[in-house]
Amino acid sequence: MNETRRAALQAALDDLPLVAILRGVHPDEVEAIFDVLVAEGFRLIEIPLNSPSPWESIERIAARCPDHVVVGAGTVLEPQDCSRLADLGAPLVITPNTDPAVIAEARALDLAPLIGCMTPTEALSAARSGARALKLFPAGKLGTGYFKDVKAVLPAELPVLAVGGIDEHNMDEWVSAGIDGFGFGGSLYKAGRTAEDVGARARVLVAEWRRIKESLDQASELEREADA
Repeated sequence: MNETRRAALQAALDDLPLVAILRGVHPDEVEAIFDVLVAEGFRLIEIPLNSPSPWESIERIAARCPDHVVVGAGTVLEPQDCSRLADLGAPLVITPNTDPAVIAEARALDLAPLIGCMTPTEALSAARSGARALKLFPAGKLGTGYFKDVKAVLPAELPVLAVGGIDEHNMDEWVSAGIDGFGFGGSLYKAGRTAEDVGARARVLVAEWRRIKESLDQASELEREADA
């Protein structure tokens, strides 16, 4: 991962940590969907490897990826997939599970492992192995109370993204619980959804994230004024 992509990843995690999960996308439609996602503000985009011809789709979006956007693969289960991502210049390595071998290979190739976990054991193993961020999955089934308990034992500087069952209706609840960002699958893209439909969904999700963050910033400013 070159310095431009490294800076783009950090900026995305700091400012707009929303991952677009394009599970089921076809190569002949991925470029139009990618373009509309970027236009609506998404900076982190993954093609799950259980999609049709996923490597062709990844190659296509990597070739047109602007400097402020980072792309890669989801559902990465094998260490050898990391080499292929490195060759394509697609540094995101997103997994549904915690496999130290995948993390080690991603780090050895200077990629960005965003690692799926559910239990405290998995989360701490991912952290120790060098995960760049954690992906709590399936977040919707686990709930914010579960997340709060797990977060209490995690390194404070390690971002955690909630994935599974998240949309504009429950983002606020998760941010209040301390989550750092989200991955959107079916609430953003489903197989067969047009680029125009995906753009409309993306607009809603980005707007809600910005509304939540603006509300938090205003609340923090009022607190500072009250303490002054």
